Amino acid sequence: MMSEKQRPDRNIKENKLQEIMAEAAKDIRHLLDRGYRRGGAIRFVADHYRLGKKERYILARTVFSTDTATERKRKKLSCGELKGKKLLIDGYNVLITLESILRGERTLKADDSFIRDIKGVFRNHSNDSFTTEAVEKMLAFLSLSQVREAYVLLDIQMKNSGELAAFIRKRMKELSIPGDAGTSKHVDYDLKSCNPSYVVATADGIIIDTVNNVIDLPGCIYHDYDR
Repeated sequence: MMSEKQRPDRNIKENKLQEIMAEAAKDIRHLLDRGYRRGGAIRFVADHYRLGKKERYILARTVFSTDTATERKRKKLSCGELKGKKLLIDGYNVLITLESILRGERTLKADDSFIRDIKGVFRNHSNDSFTTEAVEKMLAFLSLSQVREAYVLLDIQMKNSGELAAFIRKRMKELSIPGDAGTSKHVDYDLKSCNPSYVVATADGIIIDTVNNVIDLPGCIYHDYDR
């Protein structure tokens, strides 16, 4: 068991790391704003501060150029703007972030204002009770939002994605939410090439940069942003 004497030392180290991360993020933004390539900028700064793999991943998930962050915020609908809208949901992107919040794991609000998980799980995802709860939270929000219709897309390569799609479809019907849920071999392409009339729910930066309107469902459900 850790003694009381040891805890302050750990807190000092954690506070110092947070200070270093803040400085690293500032340096990366500066380089990005000057036109440096994203991967090179993050690697250069992370090497300079001798950051580990986890810290590098956090920076990659949360730090963006001023122009990129501003443009993404411009596309982002507020949480109260979904009434009567058609919604296309990046299923695993949304649900895994919701699961992280439910598990009490760390999530961060990035420069572009989207909530992102930082544990890097995707292909190893398995459906469990947290998945079920995440689905219920998502659908409850959609019901309250009075969307015109909602479609949930799940990557077919993920374990038991078909079962999850069937469960979401069943619960949507029971909650009288118009729409559907299904699997796809190319979710990213489907989202990026969707009809411009759809609002896309995702925190995937490449998709956000491609589509016209986006929404941050985990942010709306748990953080009450932009209401």
